[in-house]
Amino acid sequence: MKPLFVLAFIFTTASLQAQDDGTGLPGDNFSLAGALELFKQAGSPEAFEKLLNTEDSKVNNLDLNGDGNTDYIRVINKRDNNVQVFILQALVSESESQDIAVIELEKTGSENAIVQITGDEDIYGEEVIVEPGDEEGRAYHKSNMRGPAAFDTEYFDSGAGIVVNVWAWPVVRFVFAPSYVVWVSPFRWTYRPVWYRPWRPLAWHVYRPVHYGWHRHYTVVHTHRIVHARTIYRPVRVSSVTVRTRNQVAVNNYRVSRSTHTRTVTTSQGKKYQVTKRNTTVHGRHGGHASRSTTTVRRKR
Repeated sequence: MKPLFVLAFIFTTASLQAQDDGTGLPGDNFSLAGALELFKQAGSPEAFEKLLNTEDSKVNNLDLNGDGNTDYIRVINKRDNNVQVFILQALVSESESQDIAVIELEKTGSENAIVQITGDEDIYGEEVIVEPGDEEGRAYHKSNMRGPAAFDTEYFDSGAGIVVNVWAWPVVRFVFAPSYVVWVSPFRWTYRPVWYRPWRPLAWHVYRPVHYGWHRHYTVVHTHRIVHARTIYRPVRVSSVTVRTRNQVAVNNYRVSRSTHTRTVTTSQGKKYQVTKRNTTVHGRHGGHASRSTTTVRRKR
């Protein structure tokens, strides 16, 4: 095993190991990987919204307004040709909402589609991007590699194991059917579905293993694959003053604790890669702290 391979593996593994004490940010209480799994299970955006707001799903544990109940998450769909976004938005009060995450979906062929979910920077301290891992299906789309595979030139050049085709997901086929009309949740602060029963959020030590249990088939990445999705979403992004104010100190501490280092690595075959390592010091809920690192690797042209 090449030394660089080992180094990248250590960095990547560290980045995927969540700290037991959490980050102290609101995003600790909403699983992006879990939301993608519910999206995969759903037959429609409406069914997806119901799953998000069902206690047994255990994806949403957010209480952004501090009223003692989990927040209702509505789903808003926007579409431009073969690119769609599904905005996951928490109802904070009668006058305020807060975007939690955006699912970005693109149809790239007659039976091909790719998906990512991006966590909002107000909730996670920075944008966090999650996508299905290779175990979820057959890879078909070549793109930038990150982590150990970037240093394995045979793997890189083979074009295998890059991006998962999610066309088989029922909800994907549903939203790209010719008869589909985009889903915009009708629900508001004063108008909730009759089936909805709010519940009290779990304590962190109880929710933590549930939150991290979703990670097995999903991976954190650092590249937006569906560029046009950002163009669709940015003009309609919603941010709550209440949420930003309540979490300003925690978010600011998270952001200033990061450091980024970039270097260029040349393999024995003469190929060059740009390696960016970002360190983050996480301040725990009980006064402790821990460091974690995320490494991104991009092929230099």
